[in-house]
Amino acid sequence: MAPNYGKTFALWREGAGEAWDDYTHHAFVRGLENGTLPRAAFLLYLVQDYVFLVHFSRAWSLAVVKSETIDEMKICAGTVNALVNHEMSLHVKTCAAAGIEEATLFNAREAVENLAYTRFVMDAGLQGDFLDLMAALAPCVMGYGEIGLRLAKSKAPDTPYAEWIETYADPDYQAVCESVGAMIDSAVESRIGDLSGAPRAARLQDRFTMATTLEIGFWQMGLKGA
Repeated sequence: MAPNYGKTFALWREGAGEAWDDYTHHAFVRGLENGTLPRAAFLLYLVQDYVFLVHFSRAWSLAVVKSETIDEMKICAGTVNALVNHEMSLHVKTCAAAGIEEATLFNAREAVENLAYTRFVMDAGLQGDFLDLMAALAPCVMGYGEIGLRLAKSKAPDTPYAEWIETYADPDYQAVCESVGAMIDSAVESRIGDLSGAPRAARLQDRFTMATTLEIGFWQMGLKGA
């Protein structure tokens, strides 16, 4: 059963169809769950994900600019703080244990899959409005929350990726997913009303589904690179 991250997210998740299942049940994710993911694949993913989070943080900073209420500004600013000062620290710590310094992470060359995803998100915010940006950002935020919750219950006892799983199953991260989901619901209500009947519904769904598809490519990049 999917976690409750709000009405809008539930509609977008359903609208993404098979892409959502392919993302949240990807072979990379199964490897995290049962511990069979090659260490080289995980480290490559972490390096690229660190670079991704740099751009992702910039996109959430843009969301502050696009905000129309103080509550939206607070949640978006809080998300930037969570990304920069908490989530990225997991990458730094894990990579440091493998001899990879943070400066190396920050200056790593972006993989094509990373470049495509991050620029798609930034374009959604620069070319569109707050809702366009949220539709592009939501698959990463909520998808990792959903994956973390599921894997926390089903992971192999000896998986070496338990810390990664626990990061996204943690109540603090789940609270971020819930607050972002509630903010998106409020933003939809105040800007366009009923999403299901709105002329913009199809465009927002397309942004969400494309971002989900790009998440699949990101997992695949880790496996291919290793």
